[in-house]
Amino acid sequence: MRLHQQSILYTRLKGFFLSKFSISIWSVNTYVLLLLILFSQNSFSQEKKQDSAKRPKIGLVLSGGGAKGFAHIGVLKVLEEAGIKIDYIGGTSMGSVIGGLYASGYNASQIDSIFKKTNFDDLINDYIPRSSKNFYGKKNDELYAIALPFSNFRIGIPEALSKGMYNYNLLSSLTRNVRHIRDFNKLPTPFLCIGTNIETGEEVLLNKGNLVQAMMASAAFPSLFTPVEIDGNLLVDGGVVNNYPIKEVRNLGADIIIGVDVQDDLMKRKNLKNATRILVQITNLQSIDKMKNKIKDTDVYIKPDIRDYGVISFDKGEEIIRKGEEAAFAVYEKIKTLVNEDNYYKKPKLKISSDTIEIKRINSERLDNYTKEYIRGKLRFKPGSTITYDDLKTGINNLNATQNFSAISYCLQPNGDKDDLDLVLKENPTQTYLKLGLHYDGLYKSAILLNLTHKKTFLKNDVTSLDVILGDNFRYDLNYYVENGFNISFGFRSRLNQFNRNVSNSISNISTDNTNIKLLNVDFLDVNNQAYFQTIFVQKFLMGGGVEYKYLKINSPTVANINPVIEDSDYLSLFGYLKYDSFDNKSFPRSGVFFSAEAQSYLASSNYTKQFKPFSTLKAEVGFAETLFRKATIKVGADAGFNIGSDSVPFFDYILGGYGYSKINNFNYFYGYDFLSISGNSYIKAAITADYEIIKKNHINLSANFANLGNDIFSTVDWISMPKHTGYAVGYGLETIIGPIEIKHSWSPEMQKSFTWFSIGFLF
Repeated sequence: MRLHQQSILYTRLKGFFLSKFSISIWSVNTYVLLLLILFSQNSFSQEKKQDSAKRPKIGLVLSGGGAKGFAHIGVLKVLEEAGIKIDYIGGTSMGSVIGGLYASGYNASQIDSIFKKTNFDDLINDYIPRSSKNFYGKKNDELYAIALPFSNFRIGIPEALSKGMYNYNLLSSLTRNVRHIRDFNKLPTPFLCIGTNIETGEEVLLNKGNLVQAMMASAAFPSLFTPVEIDGNLLVDGGVVNNYPIKEVRNLGADIIIGVDVQDDLMKRKNLKNATRILVQITNLQSIDKMKNKIKDTDVYIKPDIRDYGVISFDKGEEIIRKGEEAAFAVYEKIKTLVNEDNYYKKPKLKISSDTIEIKRINSERLDNYTKEYIRGKLRFKPGSTITYDDLKTGINNLNATQNFSAISYCLQPNGDKDDLDLVLKENPTQTYLKLGLHYDGLYKSAILLNLTHKKTFLKNDVTSLDVILGDNFRYDLNYYVENGFNISFGFRSRLNQFNRNVSNSISNISTDNTNIKLLNVDFLDVNNQAYFQTIFVQKFLMGGGVEYKYLKINSPTVANINPVIEDSDYLSLFGYLKYDSFDNKSFPRSGVFFSAEAQSYLASSNYTKQFKPFSTLKAEVGFAETLFRKATIKVGADAGFNIGSDSVPFFDYILGGYGYSKINNFNYFYGYDFLSISGNSYIKAAITADYEIIKKNHINLSANFANLGNDIFSTVDWISMPKHTGYAVGYGLETIIGPIEIKHSWSPEMQKSFTWFSIGFLF
């Protein structure tokens, strides 16, 4: 028919040119053929457009199901292989996350790569890097086993719900290409997801606003993640009310629905063994009946066989993806009927936009307990800064690590060619905590730690913490700290430490030549009070200084024929320090660097011994940790110190020996020698530890250390000679909720006996 029409048109055009213009038959034929070609192409183009216009719009519905939602990725791979173009996407819970990423432009293989690289243990636990925590944040994680809300002399239950900031930061970076889109119909593929209003039980359609926040709300599994507030509604997982939003996708304009159902069938009694499964079962009680009609309305229904997997089977991700592929191939012939050679579609790989953001303004509402300077100090960047998404993630982690905010969300708003950071912070209503800890070591012996922490005691940004340590040796540690971000912060600290132990004679002023005593049994009491200031230096180092008052008392029943009181003096000094700590774990670091430098100048003393003269101490320590392969880590460190004018007072010498106790003054660990058994007014030490995590949280390690120690060793070149003191240790460590439990067997070729040390719980 088309050829007949072209023949008629050719004859008419030829007659037209011959009658109107004086040109040759050959020229006429040429012109007419050119016009026919152009006409033909236009005609085919128009017909193709008409065919395209007639192509049915395809909507994709992705249900929720936790880790079982990995099957969606497998289905997407098969749909892309078949040439299906998805016109609309609707999802719930995990379906909203995968659907949202697909709608923002990623193809199936890219989403597959994203999920394979994601650490889901960190995601579920809302992992906060240790480097994001300040002094108090690190102290909380490395001191206390339990933290309980405490108000009106009543103890609450632990706040176990995750804010999901790990996931929020990840999704924010992944959706950077569409960060300014607020109408989900304007995404590369129109998208919607479902949330549940936890107060009313009503379904909430999420198709506008902040895409990341919408996905987070739809996937906020009850009891695992805190609810997400959007437009005044407190939202949780949309699967509670609508786990398969087929009607909503049809309303977008879909003619054909492809649905992927990964939700559980009802489980039998024998399978309802934990809280997660029971919660899933409660949700499914409503959705199972609703699904019967929804399945009938689905044109291509895909039900992966994932009965053997649970909602938290994230470690089985690759297997679940394959199950999705298998289920899609089972209906492949039906899928192929939706495609012909004219509308075959291959989704391109998304080209991800720049990782760099120029922040013009930082917007947040006024807070009751924290200042603008505090917030910006935590973010570690100011308005006008150029940052990366990693910088943004670090700043948000810093805020999250404070535990001062029960909810944190943010979005980037366009402001010319730059971005405004809009922060929404909800202050944690709990301001007082009761915390508990346990510890045992060979120096302080057994101890139970009781802590009371209160925020906003006197000023905004402040925190007050009191540790009371009960056991073989009573101790306390009182801290008051006001953190002012980039501005100067200040605080006060008071500590009492005491123990009884055979220690180096250098801790006394007794002459070993006269008494023949190398080790003394002493009652040691140290009361230390500091007023200090500190600030962040070049956004990485903690720099500070202050004034210290110390009371030191040392008794020795060993020397009964001499006055048992060795020392009973007050000291006044000035001190300064510079610190950097990026270790990912204090006890068993796998990566990071540690650096500390301290200087202290003792100016005055009540001078019990009548020998005091002003003197100073200087010391520095550096270390780094690196993972060699799999679970094998090496940690290398070195430290050194010396005194200036220390011939007047021996009590502040550098005293080495033992392991597993809380360090004070110039005490330090040394394998191969008993607690605090060798000393000198100067020293240099190097140590190396090889650690292997044999199974999760179980470590075996081998350590060696070497030192030169004595009086004024840096006045000659003796300090770089062969080490005079060496020691080795083999150990086992277990990470537990109360802290590391360690046993180390230690020996030295210079000693006649070896030592075995136990350390249980966080150090305090």
